[in-house]
Amino acid sequence: MKATYNTPDNSHPHDNLLNQPLTLPNGTVINNRLAKSATSETLATYSNNPTQDLVRLYRRWAASGIGMIITGNIMIDRQALGEPGNVVIEDERDLSILQQWASAVTTQGSQLWAQLNHPGKQAPKGLNTRTISASAVPFSKETQSLFATPEAATEADIVDIIKRFGRSAAICQKAGFSGVQIHAAHGYLLSQFLSPHHNIRDDAWGGSSAKRQRLLLEVYHEIRRQVGPDYPIAIKLNSADFQKGGFTEEESLAVIEALTAAGIDLIEISGGTYETGIAKAQKASTIAREAFFLEFAEKVRKQVDTPLMVTGGFKSYQGMNNALSSGALDMVGIGRLMTIDPDAPQQLLQGRDSAHTVKPIKVGIKMIDNLGVMDVFWYTEQIKRIARGEDPKPNESALCAFIRMIFKSGWGTFSTRRLRAKF
Repeated sequence: MKATYNTPDNSHPHDNLLNQPLTLPNGTVINNRLAKSATSETLATYSNNPTQDLVRLYRRWAASGIGMIITGNIMIDRQALGEPGNVVIEDERDLSILQQWASAVTTQGSQLWAQLNHPGKQAPKGLNTRTISASAVPFSKETQSLFATPEAATEADIVDIIKRFGRSAAICQKAGFSGVQIHAAHGYLLSQFLSPHHNIRDDAWGGSSAKRQRLLLEVYHEIRRQVGPDYPIAIKLNSADFQKGGFTEEESLAVIEALTAAGIDLIEISGGTYETGIAKAQKASTIAREAFFLEFAEKVRKQVDTPLMVTGGFKSYQGMNNALSSGALDMVGIGRLMTIDPDAPQQLLQGRDSAHTVKPIKVGIKMIDNLGVMDVFWYTEQIKRIARGEDPKPNESALCAFIRMIFKSGWGTFSTRRLRAKF
């Protein structure tokens, strides 16, 4: 059934629909329809503790007036990192600074939702002692230089992962985060379990579409058990992986229906993996509408009434407003724009475009550009500038950013492994 309670009031087509509040089914009110989607930050220490850099960064973003901010990857296990410098929440050792982080956003009227994640096999070579996935399926030739072939997760691994998601969510709730988002997109562990390409198991966790959904649903139920019925839980889910033999739109719709039946509060739609490229438009008509996944959102809207957030491709106020006016989505997700213009929501909420435009980042060296991580490196550099109290550099050299990040990643991997060996 099509949603009615969460559709923007588009009776006045010239109104700025971004300014309208959104009430989630559990009664949570988000002040407007703009959300900062998750972006890689790597601002933790190499022992994975959050830092004051994160507090400064998020205070700056929240000052823009944006309705909701979703954190970058927060990992649930120090033995399973996606990058050096990931925040890890597995116990209450960092509760004080987690409370500061949450307060920096919520005291300004925005909501802060913690994105919880396990990388699975999508972790740089050498970073983790063990690299696990649904199955021992290697990466494509183009990305095998970055990522190792994983081990298939054992039953004990899976049970531990489920419990860790719940524990991390409960700590975020205690620290004052407004909600949590389960990351099941972009080729990370939960996405790997959903994909018939990565998950070739023949046990209770694979072998059919329903069994491939099981880990994600168990994670959701464990989080719900630990945080209670009223705490907001969101999901970030691929519309598709864009990979031969991978997760399809039909399978994504089935997952969404199952999560809706389970009581999920918000669904963010994205797409792709680091092997195939993340959130990339394929057709001229899609580029013209800006929102990469608007057509898929329209299909979802016909099936479920859960609030939908779409991230990827938005460039202009008009494109965002048009998407909301269509009724296919309830929240507009922006990510990279806020790394080059942290004040962009102020303009958008006044019906004006940001002065900056998100663009593909290329170094001009095919071997490097084909790795699919150049955008992550470059935009992460801009985030680090904001966290230091500086302004971003929208015209910074892609090659310089790549060289710095490769050095930092190598040093970070070495430092992380060295610190881990001490404990």
